[in-house]
Amino acid sequence: MAKYSYELKKKVVTAYLSGEGSAYSLAKKYEITHKTSIDNWVKSYQAEGDNGLLRSRQNKAYS
Repeated sequence: MAKYSYELKKKVVTAYLSGEGSAYSLAKKYEITHKTSIDNWVKSYQAEGDNGLLRSRQNKAYS
């Protein structure tokens, strides 16, 4: 199970992009462990849109 839901990620990214607060303040507000997570979500959202916030289910490790 994913640690953070798509809905939460979308809400936080939208708040960040609309200038409601810094990554640090939003992390505290929404009880997200690290502000780096928000930075990564924003980068993914800007690069791929909503699909960037969805959990990837592809196996990226090969034996």
